[in-house]
Amino acid sequence: MLLAVLGCLWLSFQTRDFFSAGNLLNLLSQSLPLIIASIGQMIVVLLGGLDLSVGSVISLTTVILAADAPSYVVIPGVFIVALVIGSANGIAVTRLNVNPIIATLSMQMLVEGLARLIRPVAGGQIPWLVTHAVDGVVFGIPTAIVWIVVVVLVGWKLLYGSRLGFHLFAVGGGVAAGREDAAHTFGIADKRTILTAYVLCSVFAALAGVFLAGRIVSGDPNLGPPFALDSITAVALGGTQLAGGVGSLHGTVISAFAMALLANGMNLMNVSAFMQTGIKGAILLLVVAMQTRKKMGL
Repeated sequence: MLLAVLGCLWLSFQTRDFFSAGNLLNLLSQSLPLIIASIGQMIVVLLGGLDLSVGSVISLTTVILAADAPSYVVIPGVFIVALVIGSANGIAVTRLNVNPIIATLSMQMLVEGLARLIRPVAGGQIPWLVTHAVDGVVFGIPTAIVWIVVVVLVGWKLLYGSRLGFHLFAVGGGVAAGREDAAHTFGIADKRTILTAYVLCSVFAALAGVFLAGRIVSGDPNLGPPFALDSITAVALGGTQLAGGVGSLHGTVISAFAMALLANGMNLMNVSAFMQTGIKGAILLLVVAMQTRKKMGL
């Protein structure tokens, strides 16, 4: 929250029209892909896991949408592919007992390779339906606002208004306490919950890719990788414990917006991409260190 406020104040001095409706809408559109991906990442982190494949799913989504195929093929196709990727991650973690970092890192490399095989360089044409859904207007309201409202409401319903949300917090609480089978003892299908979480994370990543593709109006196999680190940082910065069991949806959304503001500010200052990655990594390290000290009572 504080980072978002400070970012807004700094950018307001740097940009004359920062608080204009047009610029605020543009900032919302810029931050939306990260917000969507971070909500999906939070679902997995609540279980004490991580999904490093979200960025590659975003890249593959833009590449598929830019394929020379009808809208009724590519739009459902990206979500079917996301279901397969999420299911593979979940099966690797629950059935093969592979560490989540190793499982999703392997999937990240596989999906990135597939995206570059399909389209080695950026290009292609995004279906009109996608671009209109991203940059259009519904009843006088910009679609970006509709997107953020719908995505946050869906996230809230999943986490706080459904049985799945209860199971996510219960399983994650057991993992954080060092008792991974605690939820199972009370009749919760923990493996199914974990599998569902990874599927949802990939679906949210695909949704972020759809929005991003509509903004850049092309497919890009190299667009997604930064989202893996950025989404994890946003989730941790928003108060979700990486150990699992504790999380805040509004904190994740605000932190994702703050991360987008930070990236915007660093671009205005001409900070190199390598330095930006280092700064984000330092923020993640600091947040995780603070979480660890808090858990230890320090």
